Amino acid sequence: MNIESKLSTTSKNIKSSIIRELLKISDPAMISFGGGVPDPETFPREELAVIASEVVSKEYKFTLQYGTTEGDDVLKKQYIRLLEEHENIKDLNNDNLLITVGSQQALYLAGLTFLDEESYCGVTRPVYLAAASAFAQRNPKFISVNLSEKGIDTDYLESELIKLRERNELHKFKFMYVVTNFHNPAGITMPLDNRKKLIELAEKYDFIILEDDPYGALRFEGTKVPSIFSMNSERVIMLNTFSKILSPGMRIGVIIGNTQAIRRMAMAKQAVDLCCSPVTQRLTARFLERYDLFEQIKPTIELYKHKKDVFMKAMQDNLGDIKGVSWTKAEGGLFTWLTLPQQIDTMEMFEMAKKEKVLYIPGEAFFVDNPLKNTMRLSFCLPTEEQLVEGMKRLRRTIDKYCAAKGIKL
Repeated sequence: MNIESKLSTTSKNIKSSIIRELLKISDPAMISFGGGVPDPETFPREELAVIASEVVSKEYKFTLQYGTTEGDDVLKKQYIRLLEEHENIKDLNNDNLLITVGSQQALYLAGLTFLDEESYCGVTRPVYLAAASAFAQRNPKFISVNLSEKGIDTDYLESELIKLRERNELHKFKFMYVVTNFHNPAGITMPLDNRKKLIELAEKYDFIILEDDPYGALRFEGTKVPSIFSMNSERVIMLNTFSKILSPGMRIGVIIGNTQAIRRMAMAKQAVDLCCSPVTQRLTARFLERYDLFEQIKPTIELYKHKKDVFMKAMQDNLGDIKGVSWTKAEGGLFTWLTLPQQIDTMEMFEMAKKEKVLYIPGEAFFVDNPLKNTMRLSFCLPTEEQLVEGMKRLRRTIDKYCAAKGIKL
């Protein structure tokens, strides 16, 4: 049977994620700056093992049974407490939260709930590729907004919204998607004034802000910036996850929003998976009851800060002499964004990098239109200190070989 002839239009348009493909590479000699994979040594495996035994043996009537679509109320209670204590977000109840299978399901549900082929949604340039992929399955029209250390270009966004209003299509603009802290892939944090300006635009032009914050707890230095949700809880839907601060294998994500939005997204989730795993939800809840999560992740933050410092020095030592090169100096999170001379195409260079036994994500993957081909995303969280240094040497060799083959002078 010809399966291709049976595929839906949506299925035909789905492209394989380069990150997921990279994670399949098992060559032990390869040094990967690719996926934002947490260091497994940071997982509280001994504590989780004890609690896992307890929640299965003593709470089996809940943990081994079907759960509610909206999620475990015990986990919600603990997460609301964390939001009050660490994000100054108050007056939430269980109806303001929806537990998801990681942030990726939350992104998919956002697309499923708000987007269709007539819709517009805003994304940054560059954009987290898995978010763009989730939204693209609904076939919307993207408005791509430049991102810099000053935040998103709100003037450009407003100019596009004015055009929509002039065409009587403003009601079709559903949301602006932003990663507010330590952006994936750009590594930057939106300044406070930029966040406030985005809220002003959302109120003026009546759209949702979809605030994704998977890395906010992993701040190494600098001053914490209030979440957009904390400044406007009715207009903003916030996505969060325990994947980077507890364990990605738990697959625990959270959507926080007004009750109407959460209800609609829960209805969409019913047809997707019925419910998240009660085992991992209750395991996470009991861990949060027993341990101070933010005390627990202090060693993780110190480890990632040290790796980031080693990586930044290795970049300066190996790439600093290239004219026109630049990279972001992240104050937290897992990534930096490298920009090379314009003549270099990092997707084209990728096969050479594989031969040199070093991996990165070509920047082209992080754009919905007009990609900057001379860019790449690099993650410093998983490799060892020695691998960070050696990997950067391999990357420089790759760049030199590519430029020699292309006749490019650095």
